[in-house]
Amino acid sequence: MTYGVRLKVWGDYGLFTRPELKVERLTYDVMTPSAARGVLEAVHWKPAIRWVIDAIHVLAPIRHQSIRRNEVGHKAPAGSLKRAMNRGDLEGLGIVADLDRQQRASTVLVRPAYLIEAHFDMTEKAGLEDNAGKHLDIFNRRAQKGQCFHQPCLGTREFAAHFEGLALDAPLPPAISETRDLGLMLWDIDHAQTSRPSMFFRAKLEQGVMQVPAPGSAGVLR
Repeated sequence: MTYGVRLKVWGDYGLFTRPELKVERLTYDVMTPSAARGVLEAVHWKPAIRWVIDAIHVLAPIRHQSIRRNEVGHKAPAGSLKRAMNRGDLEGLGIVADLDRQQRASTVLVRPAYLIEAHFDMTEKAGLEDNAGKHLDIFNRRAQKGQCFHQPCLGTREFAAHFEGLALDAPLPPAISETRDLGLMLWDIDHAQTSRPSMFFRAKLEQGVMQVPAPGSAGVLR
């Protein structure tokens, strides 16, 4: 049994990076399903539920802007972090930003806004206390109050996402009147496999709405 929700999200900028262009980053034209899932999980997530994105409505015109950002070239490796935790000190984890700074160009979305239609399935980790209606009520309550476990973002952490829950019986906000092929888009990462392969789908915008294929369907490409 599934339980549907609607969440409106918006922000000043968005950057949904194409995996083939990670150095000089170029955004997809529309929020990816994996980014939408990340926003929902920021509002409410437990091991007992699994979010599935059904559709993404584009509520604002698709506009781009090129910017330059300062970044550091490396991050602390996971192995060093584990060893530091076992030792109980932070020796060797520091990064001198002035020595490792890199300036990179990014093409980002300007003032993006979306309506996410999604549902959740109960997982095999659900216990006796995990009532599906309870999780639905928790999500809707937290979304209406603006509560989240961490600040959701529109692709990257520096582009914060604002959000607002929308009742299933409320009228849909108007989407842009645009229909076009968006090409192959990242659907999600398969975290169940050791190599964590990327999965894609053929994205298409129809009157401002992008339908997302269901998990395990023929529309999900590996």
